[in-house]
Amino acid sequence: MNATQWGGMGAIFLASGVEWVEAFTIVLAVALTIGWARAAGAALAALAVVAGLIAVTGIGLAVVQADIGLIRAAIGLFLLLFGLRWYVKAIRRYAGRTRLHDEAAEFAETRKAIDHAETRVAWAVAFKGVLLEGLEVWLLVVALGRTISYGQATASALAALLAVIAVGLVLRKPLTKVPENTLKFTVACALLSFGTFWSLGGLLGEAQAWPLGDATLLLLFAVYVVAGRLAAFKLRVPMAGVQGAGA
Repeated sequence: MNATQWGGMGAIFLASGVEWVEAFTIVLAVALTIGWARAAGAALAALAVVAGLIAVTGIGLAVVQADIGLIRAAIGLFLLLFGLRWYVKAIRRYAGRTRLHDEAAEFAETRKAIDHAETRVAWAVAFKGVLLEGLEVWLLVVALGRTISYGQATASALAALLAVIAVGLVLRKPLTKVPENTLKFTVACALLSFGTFWSLGGLLGEAQAWPLGDATLLLLFAVYVVAGRLAAFKLRVPMAGVQGAGA
């Protein structure tokens, strides 16, 4: 495999891992309320829907014949939009303008919300939580699968799911040790790099837009990392200002 394929698989693995951690937190909170069997059943039902979407989309992409340049440009634009959302949020968290995501707090809030709920409502909470996170994974697999390999993209997302389940079942608690903001920032930089590379390469031609070829991805990644950290430093909220605002 080439650098582009390895990079794409790594980006999907990390991004999917973040989504699966959030889904696992919700399932765990539900499981401690209605039991593991029911919570796992809801999670499996949602995963079955996501798997069906991935399978149908894969068949559709194999059947549809379209200009690869336009496809790459469209995929690149999607990755730019998707990555930019995480990029901006991560920068704001680094700058202290947005509260860091707290899996422990989300776990407690979910448990509190379903403590007095009926079993069917709690089941729906687990199903919806896994489905919503899974849909984000599906979009990533669709976007990157057409360019690297649909099988590789699906395998990366599945590997991330299995890794999160394995770690989660061992710990049996929210995965609070996962540096989620750092992961999201890193993945956002990777997605923006691929998005820039493929959008311009699809419109102008890869050779014309990027004479250095796949090595350009590393340069783009470095640019986004440095730019993001500089932006966070520039936007950082002074501690005195934060304390004054909270007083």
